[in-house]
Amino acid sequence: MTYANPEALVSTEWLADHLQAPDVRVVDATWYLPNDERLGIDTFNEGHIPGAVFFDIDEIADTGSDLPHMLPSPEKFSSRVRKLGLGDGLRIVVYDANGGFMAACRVWWMFRAFGHDNVAVLNGGLPKWLAEERPLSDLPIQVQERHFTARHNNFLVRNVNQLIANLDTHKEQVIDVRSPGRFAGTEAEPRAGLRSGHIPDAINVPIPLIMDPTNYFAFRSSAEIQNNLDAAGLDPKRPLVASCGSGVTACVVGLGLYLIGQKEVAIYDGSWTEWGGREDTPVTID
Repeated sequence: MTYANPEALVSTEWLADHLQAPDVRVVDATWYLPNDERLGIDTFNEGHIPGAVFFDIDEIADTGSDLPHMLPSPEKFSSRVRKLGLGDGLRIVVYDANGGFMAACRVWWMFRAFGHDNVAVLNGGLPKWLAEERPLSDLPIQVQERHFTARHNNFLVRNVNQLIANLDTHKEQVIDVRSPGRFAGTEAEPRAGLRSGHIPDAINVPIPLIMDPTNYFAFRSSAEIQNNLDAAGLDPKRPLVASCGSGVTACVVGLGLYLIGQKEVAIYDGSWTEWGGREDTPVTID
């Protein structure tokens, strides 16, 4: 069973063959949780896929918000990606260096949220690229600015007020990508000050149901993803919203669902950092 929308993924073989293509641009989106005490830019500078530029999800964000890496304005997004040489008419391929978190999926979603659909994620990311002994570079590249036309797609984004309203309407099905322990409230949150538990009626779909942790966190087959979602109790006929800790790994499920045919899965941008950090939002503990 092949993917319904296979264009959202590229293989390491494909990227190696197209690194010099004039319409292909490579983006390194490596990002670490704050308690990792590492920065993605440092990993990038140590070595990256030749020709890649670094996309900082903490800076290409609404830095005026007290929530981490919230979606920026269309104007800021356009300004930042233009300076990275990313723009109209290009096929953008995004990867990151640490499997599982997949900030690459966040960047994939961000480009789509601003109207650029010709974007894909490198399946297996940098770990698979390195395992195949493909080249790295630590040299800076000369970037030629490129025009980017931002068209904000509100269908792909949800805010806290919309999620609160959904508690009454049940119009949209909420998927929580966090680990089963965090979802159930038995495991502490990595960010201080957050309550434990999950949004009422949310369904837990942790990363291993979508990606294979034994295979460089590459995406599972279409049949595997579908079977895992069915077993989790997901109703594919209802609109879907994905949430996680801070809006990054939710995009993994967003991409997984996109691959099997669900093109308009929304992301709750504030995710548990917002919901669990407030006192007026209900929480369920299993």
